[in-house]
Amino acid sequence: MIVKTKEADETLTSYLPPVDFETYTGPWNYQIAAHLLRRTTFGPTKALIEEAVNKGLEATIAALFEDIPLPGLPLNYFDEAEPEVALGEAWMDFPYYEDVNVKGTRRKSLRAWTMENIVNEGISIREKLTLFWHNHFPISSINDGKYLYRYSNTLRTNAWGNFRELVKLITIDPSMLRYLNGNTNTDNNPNENYARELLELFTIGKGPIAGPGDYTNYTEDDVLAIAKVLTGWDDDGYFSTDIERPMISYFRPERHETADKQLSHRFDNVIIQDAGEEEYKILIDIIFSKDEVAKFISRKLYRWFVYYKITDEVETEVITPMAQLIIDNNYELKPALMALFSSNHFFAFLNIGPMIASPLDYIMSMVKKFEIKFSDDMDTKYKGIEKLLFLAKDMEQEYYQAPDVAGWKAYYQEPLFYRTWINATTLGQRTTIVGRITTNGYGFNGFKVRIDPLWLLANRIEKPDDPVALIEELSTIIFPQIITEKQKTALKDILIPGLPDYEWGVEYNDYLADPENNGLRNSVENKLEELIKAMHSMPESYLI
Repeated sequence: MIVKTKEADETLTSYLPPVDFETYTGPWNYQIAAHLLRRTTFGPTKALIEEAVNKGLEATIAALFEDIPLPGLPLNYFDEAEPEVALGEAWMDFPYYEDVNVKGTRRKSLRAWTMENIVNEGISIREKLTLFWHNHFPISSINDGKYLYRYSNTLRTNAWGNFRELVKLITIDPSMLRYLNGNTNTDNNPNENYARELLELFTIGKGPIAGPGDYTNYTEDDVLAIAKVLTGWDDDGYFSTDIERPMISYFRPERHETADKQLSHRFDNVIIQDAGEEEYKILIDIIFSKDEVAKFISRKLYRWFVYYKITDEVETEVITPMAQLIIDNNYELKPALMALFSSNHFFAFLNIGPMIASPLDYIMSMVKKFEIKFSDDMDTKYKGIEKLLFLAKDMEQEYYQAPDVAGWKAYYQEPLFYRTWINATTLGQRTTIVGRITTNGYGFNGFKVRIDPLWLLANRIEKPDDPVALIEELSTIIFPQIITEKQKTALKDILIPGLPDYEWGVEYNDYLADPENNGLRNSVENKLEELIKAMHSMPESYLI
């Protein structure tokens, strides 16, 4: 674990990994493949890592960006919830009801659907990028499940596509219009909220202050002018009970400022004339004419996928070539991302495992690397999967409820960055969750969502009766870096305290010979639970 001191952070500077954006030429093995999948997906299983090893680096990266079908619609999984939507059917095309409140159950369905997409992602970067964009274009307090679905689907559909076109879509997305008051931005009362964040957080960034109201990349006058450009947009259908009023965003010309809008010298003093509902697209094209936009998004992608510290060397040798690839490809992001994940710098030893896992990464990786099972019954299954979202919420990362317009602090707030995830409250939550999910689990309708260590040993561990090999294999599943021999010895003492190695083999094989013997089963299972809890109490288990 990195110590939270300025001195420690400065000391790390001399140990930063070498910066080389050339194509990776090192070994391709389990640990290297696991690093790639841990960063680009939410906790790969041992089987997926082994599949990646067999594929090779180039084929694995191609698989990460493969155009796979979008997930189906969120489903009704409460018998009594929807009077017009049968159990197991989608509710997206149905309005709300005057006499039946399904607002809460639709949100539950949407949340469970979101977590299920992560559980079932396979070798695909799409869900990790969807969360990246949720952090980049954050929303909160939007409670209509239909709005959230559209927003989420826009991010997912354009996950590695064209950044400029995604900004255009988000600018008039119904959820964003509501969140940043775009739906109240009128010619008589221009609202600067979205205009400011469009520049500062979503596209080009401030840059160093150059003078009063001048941030190097834009000015305060630009914010006001852009607010006027964006006037006239509205949303409709929020919690609508009228089938004739579907969820939409639309342009209201009578509320649009038609006078010329002049941008500052930061945008070459361009004058934007009235173009009605097409005007926002013209504006975004002007913003994207500046190369700094490509550098800005490259830095955010780097902090999300590689490391928070961007040195002068990283800026020159990684960020600049990434940005140039984005510009050369007309703001298509896929080529730059593929180059980053193929680079020597990405696979540098010191880039493997220094990132503290976000709560969603931590929870979902635990579920997936231990291949936790969910019930076949839809209601029970969805309740169990939805619980994962709330476990992450308890550790201060709730999907669809970003803490503020800048997203989660771990990705922007100096000097802590990722270390923000670990504090007195969240560390206790992580310990509690590990203790619960390795023992009694989380119960729903009589079904328990929990780690089954006996299943894991029987199906994923090559030498389950050898305590040394067992701990070695579990370590490769749980930790991003190889732990020390001293740590392995301490873990073995938890599994078989004070006993010779062969005693574990005897006990485990006795259980295999008589699996219906509850005494033997409980003894082996309890020892494995204590081992897994101990491994997850180690700081290394919080890293990816």
